[in-house]
Order: sequence, then C-alpha cells, then structure tokens
Amino acid sequence: METLPSCGQGLAEHSALPAKLADLIGALAETLSIHMRAVDATDKSGRLEHAAYKSLSSAFREAAVRLQTASKQMAGYRELPPAPHEMAAMKAPEPRAAFERFVRTEEDLLALLQRTVDRDRSMLASM
Repeated sequence: METLPSCGQGLAEHSALPAKLADLIGALAETLSIHMRAVDATDKSGRLEHAAYKSLSSAFREAAVRLQTASKQMAGYRELPPAPHEMAAMKAPEPRAAFERFVRTEEDLLALLQRTVDRDRSMLASM
C-alpha cells in the first residue's frame, strides 16, 4: 500500500514552484530596472517608458519577495504533524475543481514558457 505524503510534506514539496517563480519575477524586475538606464529620460516618450518600467520593476520586486517568503514558509511546514481530514469534504467537487484548475494553470504556464523562451533566446543572441 502506497503511503501518501502528509500535508506538511506536500507543502514542502510544492514550495519549489513559488521559489522558482520568485526567481523568474525577480529576474524580470532586474531586467526592467537595468533597461531603464538605456532610456532617454529627457524625451517625453522616454519619460513615460522610464516611469512604466520603474513602476513595474518595483511591483515585480515586491512580488518576488512575497513569493520567496511564502516558499520558505511552505518548506518550513515539512514536519507539520498529520491532521485528521474529513474525507467526504476532500472528495467533494470543489477541492477537485480547484486542483484541476491548478494543474491546468501549470500546463498553461509550461506552454507559455515553451513559447517565450525561444523568442527570448533570440533576443539574447542579438544583444
């Protein structure tokens, strides 16, 4: 009989996802911030672009910190003692639908990354 991981172990195992998302979003924030150096802020359009990148960079840095914090918190729950669960509630349609949405979103993210990484590699090669 297969032993399922405890909820704490499941949280810890899933902590890699927000950690990697934090890395990705942090790298995006850094890229936007560095790009701002090349923008001519004396130009009207340049000022608009600079302001947009500054705002987005700040928002993404905050999001990365929050994701990293949540990831560490999740990992820290590895030893959370197992708790009794009401199996009827676990088998109800709502938890299944929520988890199905999670898995679909993972698949969508994977497809998005597969599409965009080639474009970004091309851009990187041209730099």
